[in-house]
Amino acid sequence: MKGVPFAISWSGGKDSALALTRALEAGGRPLALLTVLDDSGTRSRSHGLRPEVLAAQAEALGLPLWTARASWATYEREFAALLTRAAEAGARAVVFGDIDLQDHRDWEDRVCVAARVEAALPLWQEPRRALVEEGLRRGLRSRIVAVREDALPAELLGRELDTGLLDEIERLGADPCGEGGEFHTVVVDGPGFRSPLTLHAGEVHREGGVMAVDLWPGGCGAS
Repeated sequence: MKGVPFAISWSGGKDSALALTRALEAGGRPLALLTVLDDSGTRSRSHGLRPEVLAAQAEALGLPLWTARASWATYEREFAALLTRAAEAGARAVVFGDIDLQDHRDWEDRVCVAARVEAALPLWQEPRRALVEEGLRRGLRSRIVAVREDALPAELLGRELDTGLLDEIERLGADPCGEGGEFHTVVVDGPGFRSPLTLHAGEVHREGGVMAVDLWPGGCGAS
């Protein structure tokens, strides 16, 4: 990607952060983070993160955050509009943090072709746990922000991901990368961050078999 201007589909979690790190090391030039929020604009569609947290990540990375609001029914249309905005700003590629779910890649390739940008997947088909461990070695710090109730206990919410927690997740029968939706993370520090984020926990909420904790930057909204 040397010299290629790109945007990144930003979940705010460990995989998109590692994908961004690799794209930067390959010489790409980042233009913006792209995130779709729910139709109320109160949480991201992918990881349920508050827009205040996403904005804090963008500020720490020194990149603009471009968002859209969507229901699941309108998600593709709104994401496609973000891709078009990126292309018009000069992006030639959009980076994704997907690892090995083919249907996700097929969708990404399709919407990117329509927007006339390349879908770039720096983590594609690499061993899942090895990718998480690479992120830890590189200094990526993340906390668990959501768990699927049929896969992992609520006690994991808010904990920082490390090798011990990866072992615990595997002992519980879940994928250590969470690629099957067993858990989601929020990155609080790592390569490219000007300073680490301080996030405070708010309420735990349940929706569709997922338990999630609201995290807020600084003292904003914290209980």
